[in-house]
Amino acid sequence: MAARIYQIPKSAMQSGKAKIDTWVLEFEQSEARTADPLMGWTGSGDTQAQVQLKFESKEAAKAYAEKHGVAARVHATPPKSLKLQAYADNFR
Repeated sequence: MAARIYQIPKSAMQSGKAKIDTWVLEFEQSEARTADPLMGWTGSGDTQAQVQLKFESKEAAKAYAEKHGVAARVHATPPKSLKLQAYADNFR
């Protein structure tokens, strides 16, 4: 069983910093998706891929994965860059 641990990024509609310190442990798919012959929808019998566990810190997510024998990869959060500019720069 493999999983990945990452931090939830801000959505495009979010200007504040609420709920961006949450870390997620998400299981990877263990079997390939197949197309349903009747409806054409894709799906699989793997229910683990639907599970998302949320943690307060990266260390708590890593501890959970080690305790339950899950091989987890941690995806680093990209550095945040703040572009400071004045409103008057739009008219130059």
